[in-house]
Amino acid sequence: MRVSRVMTVLALVAVCAFFVGCSSGADSKQQKAQAAAPRAVSVATAQVQRRDVPVYLSGLGAVTAFNTANIKSRVDGQIMKVNVQEGQNVKQGELLIELDARPFQVQLEQMQAQLFRDQAQRHDAQLNLERYTSLIPSGSIAQQQVDTQKALVDQLEGTVRTDQAQIENARLQIVYCHITAPFSGRVGLRQVDPGNIAHASDANPMLVLMQLQPIAVIFTLTEDVLPNVSKHMKQGTLEVDAFSRDDQTKLATGTLLTIDNQIDPTTGTAKLKAVFANTDSQLWPNQFVNADLLLETRKDSTVVPTAAILRGPQGTFVYAVNPDKTVQDRPVTVSLTQGDTTVITSGLNPGDVVVTDGQDKLQRGSRIEPRTTAPSGGASGARGVSPINSGGHGQAAGTSGSGAPTSGKPASGNPGS
Repeated sequence: MRVSRVMTVLALVAVCAFFVGCSSGADSKQQKAQAAAPRAVSVATAQVQRRDVPVYLSGLGAVTAFNTANIKSRVDGQIMKVNVQEGQNVKQGELLIELDARPFQVQLEQMQAQLFRDQAQRHDAQLNLERYTSLIPSGSIAQQQVDTQKALVDQLEGTVRTDQAQIENARLQIVYCHITAPFSGRVGLRQVDPGNIAHASDANPMLVLMQLQPIAVIFTLTEDVLPNVSKHMKQGTLEVDAFSRDDQTKLATGTLLTIDNQIDPTTGTAKLKAVFANTDSQLWPNQFVNADLLLETRKDSTVVPTAAILRGPQGTFVYAVNPDKTVQDRPVTVSLTQGDTTVITSGLNPGDVVVTDGQDKLQRGSRIEPRTTAPSGGASGARGVSPINSGGHGQAAGTSGSGAPTSGKPASGNPGS
């Protein structure tokens, strides 16, 4: 009985060991099979879209006053009154500074008295000339005396005209004593106070007046884009946006006024002038801004995130996602690029899905696992779109010699090119 029990236990142990060994072998084969199968790569993806894309040319610029006047005195005199405050907005013709006009008023009265005297002398000479002329038929007076009298009348006529000119000059000096605004603008910091003596020869202005509404922005673009800009100017008014120094805040929107008549040979750039209404006083003279010139808007463009664009020996390409979650390298033709948006003319269709991050771990046929990412930028109001020359050939940074990407760094163009 005891021996029989021992044999039964041993038999059960052997059977269990057999099944355990079989199970371990199956698990080992399954693990090996799983290890041999390709692992899915976690990547970020985005969908190809179709929308209108604005084409911008970007340049650095500086704000300048539309008109600037250094207010100086045109006569010598004491400042009697300053009628404006620093920083005050004034209208054209408004009185700014008043000088002492009394010396010029006295001079005017002297000139008027002298004119009255000379007019009386001319009148007397004119009467004598008429008498002499009436005596010529009777032979009572010589012709020479008549001619001399006529010359005297002309001489006194000249004197009277000189007096009249001096009177006008004296009146003009009085006008100069009342300094008015030549245009509407904002008064700067004044340099003089009532009681000071102003001279016409003073180098420093009494105050500076600048027209800030409207205001101008002068910015530069490369000479290569000028023919294209000139062509679009003939078709209509071009819009210009002014952004802050950090290129994050939109300050104002204006219109392009003109292109300078020459190109700077040292930089290969030309100056362009845009005008802004500046009703909210966001722009100030000598302020640095980033100017974006809206050249055109391309309708119904095929758009992908710039991060999806890679370059290889055969040109630009993207990794397109297949329905079975595998990828395929697909050549594309790029026509426009901006910070985070690229316009494709061929190679992709709206609705296709492309890889935007993690391309360095991919090759043709790789299996992927898309991960959730924030929506890519590049709305229709995006800035800095620049036309680029994409021939679809040549190797660029971010790809290896075999065409497989070595990094996920996107290709980008130069704004304004």
